Order: sequence, then structure tokens, then C-alpha cells
Amino acid sequence: MVPTSTDPEPGPDPAVATSGHIDAPGLQVFVFALFFIFGGVTALNGVLMPKLKAIFALDYAEAMLVNTAFFAAYAVLSVPGAALVKRIGYMRGAALGLFGMLAGCLLFVPAATGATFAMFLLALFVLASGVTLIQVVANPLISLLGPARTASSRLTFAQGFNALGATLFPHFGAMLMLGGLADVNEGALSGAALESYRSASTQAIAHGYLMVAAALAVIVAVVWFNRNRIAGEKREGGPIFRSFNLLLRPRFAFGALCIFLYVGVENAMASLVVSWMVQPRVLGLDEMTAGKLLPWYWGGALVGRFVGSWVLRTVSPGKALASVAVCAILLLAVTVWSTGTVAGVAFLAVGLANAIMYPTIFSLACEGLGDRAPDGSGVLCTMVVGGAVIPPLAGLLADSSGSLSLALALPAICYAVIGLFGWYARRPLGQ
Repeated sequence: MVPTSTDPEPGPDPAVATSGHIDAPGLQVFVFALFFIFGGVTALNGVLMPKLKAIFALDYAEAMLVNTAFFAAYAVLSVPGAALVKRIGYMRGAALGLFGMLAGCLLFVPAATGATFAMFLLALFVLASGVTLIQVVANPLISLLGPARTASSRLTFAQGFNALGATLFPHFGAMLMLGGLADVNEGALSGAALESYRSASTQAIAHGYLMVAAALAVIVAVVWFNRNRIAGEKREGGPIFRSFNLLLRPRFAFGALCIFLYVGVENAMASLVVSWMVQPRVLGLDEMTAGKLLPWYWGGALVGRFVGSWVLRTVSPGKALASVAVCAILLLAVTVWSTGTVAGVAFLAVGLANAIMYPTIFSLACEGLGDRAPDGSGVLCTMVVGGAVIPPLAGLLADSSGSLSLALALPAICYAVIGLFGWYARRPLGQ
């Protein structure tokens, strides 16, 4: 997520042209923590979006700009961030990324004080800039912390921590950002009462992100203290944008498109969880209770990732990708054409169908790249910008039709394209 998906989770080495592996077991725990942090912070958007929608009386398209501001950072900073990490190294890059996340969290304070939506979007962009740099560091680093033959296993395990963060953060985020004001009907307020509600709501958001900032401050200090932990690390420069000529290869270009669509649809669905569950025809919940259901969406990805890693040992990755894409479309059909608990459970179950999509698309797209695999990974990281584009388009569909059900047609189309890619790439390259 992805990605979120949540999930955005780029594959190995988008940033650093380093050979060999690093024999430092303690660093694995550090990298797992990075995956946990950026997965959780990204998933908070699903809680933040509906709250800002209510505070600023936004339509769905405007509210989805939360995702646009966040994932635009991937388009702007992925490739330059990779070049920066080449020059300054992993640990300094991690410290800089964490500091960027810290700065973004602190910007929520002036955003809450000024109570302007644009300032919230700026804070999200800065926060996401730090997350982008962290991903540029974390993915290649986990691939180097051990023998090459087990790199895939380590990356899959690390992605489990990403999903764990995405599962836990929204639960506590919902309590911090929605809890004390969950029973207030802002539509019934006006004048001074409405302004007071908006002020209290924005302050609750700021307090939530300040708690994240406090934790990040400690982690930044620890990482900076260990900035020279990786001895003999190779530093180099080189052309930044030559990687994009890989898009001339049809299979890679198709895979890059699917990364764009997957991260977009994963986060569009996450952003609509609360809005879907509060509908009277579905569960009719209040915002806080609906927000606590978001971890079930990300939790499906958490469970599916470990189960999927076992299934993919015996099943063709392309066929598996096509199958889960069809499952996602069927779940969306059940979601739209049913009501009550069935409609709610089917919506959340799409997270389970998402589980193996990102790593499978990534591996199929990069197959056969050989020495160009690092370049391909950098491009695929940039395509995470789909999280900035697809959610607002889903919001426009909801606004124009007056129905969230019709807005789910866009995710169905995205999953159909992903399924076609799985079928197209079901055979090893060259067969």
C-alpha cells in the first residue's frame, strides 16, 4: 500500500547498489520496527479522512485529498530519496526519514490551531515524505541482513510487521481522534457551538499525532546515535532518472500500472470503511465504533500475508494473483448487493483478498530484469502514487452519484486489471 494499503510495501533495493550482506542480527529488529511504524502511520489516514470530512464539511472528493497529499510524496521523493540514501547511507537515511515524520506530526499542531484543511494536507505531505524515505531505506536493508537465499522470507516477515502496525494504529487512533466527540452530531450544531466542536476535534487530532511525535523523537535519537553502525557501507552517486526507461518493457510497464492501481484501491477502500459502516443500510454505527472496525480490514492483510507466503510455494504466482483479484471483485459485489452485517463483513474481507497482491505484482513485474532489478524497484516505489489518485476518483464517483455503492465500481475495475496482469504473467518470462 499500498503501499495499504496501507500497504504500500516496495520490494528489495530501490535505493542502494550494495553487494553482499550485512551480518548484524540486531539491525533486523530495527528494520522490523521501521515497517511497523510506517505501516501504522499510513493506516491512520483511514481514521483521519472521515473526521476531517465532518469538521470541514467536505464532500467525498475533497476528503479523499487526504490520500492525495500523503501519496503524492512518493511521486515527488522516491527516486531522489533513493539517490540521497546512496550518498549518506542507510542509518543516516533512516534518521532523516524519521525526522521528517516527526516534523510532519508536529505540523498538526499549527494545523489544529488554524483549523484549515490546507494546513492538514501540508502536514500529511511532510509526514509522508519521511515515510517515503523510510521505505527507501527499509526494503533494501532487510534484503541485505542475511544470506540472499532467504531474502524473500525476511521481506515477507517484515511485511507482516507493516500489516501489524496498520492493524493496531487505527484502533488507538480512533479512540484518540474520535473517542471523546463520537456522540456529537455536528450536523445539528451551528454558530459558536459548531466552532467549539471543530476546535475540540482538531485539537484531538493534534494530540494523537503529538503522541506519535513523542515516540518518534526517542527513535530518531537512538538511530542517530547508531548512525555509524554499518561499517564499510558503500556510498555512491549516479544518474537519478535513467530507471524509467524500463517502462519500455511491456511486462514491467503492465506491472507498474498494477502497482499504481493496487495501492490506490487498497487505500480508497480503507478510507471508505468508516463512511460505509455508518450507513443505516449497513451497520448504522457511530464514527468511533466504525473506526475500530478498520483494523479488521488491515488485519485481513496481516493474516493473508502469512497464509499466502505458504500457498505461493506451490501455486503459480500469476494464477494466485488472478484468483485473489476475482475474489476481491466478488466480495465487492456482495458488499453492494447486500445489507447489514453481510455488507459490512464483505467490505472488510477485501483486505484479506489484498494480502498477496503487492509482493506478487512486484515479483512478476521485476522478473527477468537481472542487474536492472534495483532500477525497477525504484520505479515501482514511485508508482505508489496511485494512493494519491484513485481515492479522490472514488470520492468523485460517490459525490456525483450520491452513492458509496457506485463508487465501489472503481475498485472493481482496478481489481479486474490486476487480475488480467496475473493471468498475463502466469508463465515464467520467456515461456
